[in-house]
Amino acid sequence: MARGLLSWASLRKICGSHYYIQARLPCVRVKYLFFSWLAVFVGSWVIYVQYSTHTELCRAHDCKKIICDKYKKGIIDGSACGSLCDKGTLYFGKCLSNKPNNQVYRGMWDESQVILKCRLEEPFHFDLDSNMEPRKEMVLFDKPTKGTSMEEFREMVYSLLKAKLGDQTNLQKLLKLVVTVADGNKDGHVSLAEAKSTWALLQLNEFLITVILQDKEHTPKLLGFCGDLYVTEKVHYSYLYGLTIPWVLEFFIPSGLRRSMDQWFTPSWPRKAKISIGLLEFVEDVFHGTFGNFLMCDVSANNIGYNVKHDLKMIDMRKVVPEVSFKQLIGGRHCETDVDCVYGTDCRTTCHQSKKQCSTELDQPNLTKVCTLLKDYLLNGAPPDVREELEKQLYSCIALRGVAGQMEMEHSLILNNLKTLLWKKISHTKDS
Repeated sequence: MARGLLSWASLRKICGSHYYIQARLPCVRVKYLFFSWLAVFVGSWVIYVQYSTHTELCRAHDCKKIICDKYKKGIIDGSACGSLCDKGTLYFGKCLSNKPNNQVYRGMWDESQVILKCRLEEPFHFDLDSNMEPRKEMVLFDKPTKGTSMEEFREMVYSLLKAKLGDQTNLQKLLKLVVTVADGNKDGHVSLAEAKSTWALLQLNEFLITVILQDKEHTPKLLGFCGDLYVTEKVHYSYLYGLTIPWVLEFFIPSGLRRSMDQWFTPSWPRKAKISIGLLEFVEDVFHGTFGNFLMCDVSANNIGYNVKHDLKMIDMRKVVPEVSFKQLIGGRHCETDVDCVYGTDCRTTCHQSKKQCSTELDQPNLTKVCTLLKDYLLNGAPPDVREELEKQLYSCIALRGVAGQMEMEHSLILNNLKTLLWKKISHTKDS
């Protein structure tokens, strides 16, 4: 009897376990299916977003078609037109665009790696505002018109330069430089098609800055142009920290972790010091330079690169703007608060509450913005014997304020002190 009861109890236990397992299995399946569906959904969404963004941002085919159609019709010409449209020796590679209207690509020109930049929209006049007007095919290359003499073209360019840079004493020198660049085939004269290309390019702020700073070490070399497409040298490292992350992943990485990751992927400290010296020299290049003062309105790691020798090169100079143009436009802007008086990310003025207009005096000079960017970059891993003085110099730089004319001497002193401190530390090393 006891044996029978034991057997029955054992059977019930086994059967109970069997039913329990059967009851659990549907739950496990449901969870498995749910997470599988979730993974497929998220993956599909990421792929869709990447594809949609890629097709919007990367339109090399449209860029080439528009340019080459105009070239083959004889409307435009330039030193890169034949290679792009006839020979096929200049071609688009990896897409680097971050805005639909500003097409940027790595590419090849013969055996050299290059960067191609092309606009698919044009700005409304020389506007510092981010709003863009759709590109008008019929009027993009409308000037100069047929019958325009070379002297009239020079007057057009001179007036444009004066409007953008102010009444500089040496604008004739810059005019001569622009005309030299316009002569794409170097035959000694500028054709109407070359003049149309040059006029379109001069509407682009970055192209003008590139021409102005062509003799400076930290500006990528201008290699050629066709219409409003232009080609510059490739910069090997296109991010200050040496680490780039796909923009989709940026959403999932906390800002604190992102800053830590940046610091993990940096060159050795002597090389960081050399790159930093280059950035300080660029500040000198644009501060009361040959053709006026320029403002750095987007000082971020994304806009700064360097070559294999760790010489700094500017990647994106669209937000390096002439001070004269900036003041003309920002000074008349309506505002309610100081937030309305910002261009780019780093050029800020104050809002006059009584006038409801933005002032023209910047809150921070270029040097202060650069020192803010370099603070963590340089202090992380700095040698003990230089760290205290370096920190003191950087914080003095970040605290720099005041009216431009009054702080010019202090600006120059701090800049030179920083360069000297860094150079003394690395001058004896192979990285220098």
